[in-house]
Amino acid sequence: MHAPYPRLLVTRFADCFRFYAAVLPPLAGADLDKGGPDGPYANWEADGRGVLVLFDRAAMASVLGTGDLPARPEPAQDAAMVVLRVDDVDGALALCLASGGTPVLGATDRPEWGPGLRTAHLRDPEGRLIELQSYS
Repeated sequence: MHAPYPRLLVTRFADCFRFYAAVLPPLAGADLDKGGPDGPYANWEADGRGVLVLFDRAAMASVLGTGDLPARPEPAQDAAMVVLRVDDVDGALALCLASGGTPVLGATDRPEWGPGLRTAHLRDPEGRLIELQSYS
């Protein structure tokens, strides 16, 4: 069995593609394997292993027969989060924000979560929560 990796269903494919294409290579060592900004599919790999896939939400809804359902629920707490372990949280946060991310919480030491842990939180162009983390 291959290791699982996230497949993000997105409506703003080109915006999300540009964001992840800018941040995944330097932060996760992942290179684009297939796809492009026009969608409906793109995936990034590191060392031959899947890291992240973007897939057009409407295309998946068409396959599943759920196209008549709303794309977004009412405002609610986050149900999932993409976590990227990085060497430098502050630098990674600056790259993500320059690439179209939206800040949520700045870089903060979090010893209560783990010894030497530093995190920052932001949202991708579709509002998906991302945690950047490093351990010293």
